[in-house]
Amino acid sequence: MIYLDHAATTPISDKALEVYVNVSKHYFGNPSSMHDEGSSAKQILEASAKTIAGTLNARPKDVFFTSGASESSFLAIYSLLNSLGEESGHLITTPIEHSSVRNLFLKLKQEGYEVSVVSVNELGEVDFEELKNLVREDTVLASIQHVNSEIGTIQDLAKIGAFLHEKGVMLHSDCVQSFGRIPIDVQTLNVDAISLSSHKIYGPKGCGAVWMNPKVEWKPVFPDTDNQKKFKPGTADVPTVAAFATAAKLITQNRVTEQHRILKFREQLLAELTKLDYEVVVEQHPREFAPNILGLRFPGIEGQFFMLECSQAGLAISTGSACQVGSEKPNKTMTAIGKDEQEAREFVRLSFGKENQMEQIPQIIQKMSGILKRHFEKVNHHKKKEGMTT
Repeated sequence: MIYLDHAATTPISDKALEVYVNVSKHYFGNPSSMHDEGSSAKQILEASAKTIAGTLNARPKDVFFTSGASESSFLAIYSLLNSLGEESGHLITTPIEHSSVRNLFLKLKQEGYEVSVVSVNELGEVDFEELKNLVREDTVLASIQHVNSEIGTIQDLAKIGAFLHEKGVMLHSDCVQSFGRIPIDVQTLNVDAISLSSHKIYGPKGCGAVWMNPKVEWKPVFPDTDNQKKFKPGTADVPTVAAFATAAKLITQNRVTEQHRILKFREQLLAELTKLDYEVVVEQHPREFAPNILGLRFPGIEGQFFMLECSQAGLAISTGSACQVGSEKPNKTMTAIGKDEQEAREFVRLSFGKENQMEQIPQIIQKMSGILKRHFEKVNHHKKKEGMTT
């Protein structure tokens, strides 16, 4: 199987797995315990926070570990809102957020908050003028992703955040797809909280992190009378956190070289795809995109059918964000950027990683070409038969 679905998840790296096993065996103490075993575990937890903070140009004390990005976004957004002491207000988000954020905003709406959804243009960029018009006196928070998981568009968070901060509006960002792929400097990004995930960067599943801006007030969702600034309760999963930190250090150290390599792979694959006898439409921003994510449409073939045929042929691709796979509804990012229902259903996503090498491209092209040829031969044959009966 040639794996082309790294935006959904990545295989854990050998080094991260090695660290996980080593810490599990030798540093099993509860980091809240006062004895030596607990102290050793706590030191690893603190070192891991320092590593993650170093990749963000942040302080270790502002990094908090969670069970994953969905929990990170939930706790970060609620912690910011809790600091206001109000149970209502105006919130802003986009139509192309991950389902964990989108569903959270539906919940907040049910709880009494008013929610506005700012449009994106045909390239997936937030409509900045519309955003400016949406902000009101009672607007308290916005959540806008950094990189779209389906077409890879990069939002200008620094510009968006600067405007929102001028208006006294807090900004949370889902940085799951940008972490390790493009630079994230929380000192210049103008955000108040970001969500990260381990399994998107060759770390273990079941682990994520939140960075909370120390310049803004926040109040934990689960209050701790002994520690008012404890982000979440429970015993930290030290081995998983240590493996996450290891993966984060590796991917950020090699980011420039690896993303350049992936960009070359992407360009070569696209060049070969465009040589086929079948139309291919690339759904991406011409400049501001993450190289590892490639959104495509082959007009005339549904994305879900193409994805299943690719799986049978030994290619792992996707019809979009893993949270949407299997849904009968058209792809939400596609409809948000102005595609009609049929076009949205044609969408497929390829996402690249360490396992993808140039020598795989001829195999990928051969398999995809065969699928397209079989499909369109059947379609044309069916059309000819229909024409004969009329």
